[in-house]
Amino acid sequence: MSQHAASSPGAPSHGGGRSWSSQPSARQSGWVTGGVVFAGVLMLCNGALAILQGIAAIAEDDVYARIGTYVYEFSITGWGVVHVILGALVLVTGYGLLKDMAWARIAGIFLAALSLVAQFLFLPYAPVWSVIMMAIDVFVIWALASRQDAAA
Repeated sequence: MSQHAASSPGAPSHGGGRSWSSQPSARQSGWVTGGVVFAGVLMLCNGALAILQGIAAIAEDDVYARIGTYVYEFSITGWGVVHVILGALVLVTGYGLLKDMAWARIAGIFLAALSLVAQFLFLPYAPVWSVIMMAIDVFVIWALASRQDAAA
């Protein structure tokens, strides 16, 4: 006796004519979409924190430790301005992502990459914070780059 019953010509098959490997997983699709929403929230937080980080660097030059010679040396006030501008752009882009605006996805990838480079260059001033922010930027880039638009 066979355990698999042959389907009759008029009855629908369990796979719907498609193999399991070619069907998009609803769980995976929902997870990636959730990743984009999470990336938008992370960008909002990252932008707000970068603005605060920049204000702290501009207002008080003694917030961050001075280092000796550094190849990419930049004044603390200059870093503050960079963080405030970049943070504002990231904040606006994060809001755009949450509103599902078309421009926000490409701008988000670009700004997260720019933030990653800025955090790398800021590494000697705040090493632990910079590494954490770099990891978040990598996740944001991955989430935005791997989003699959629904087929029409």
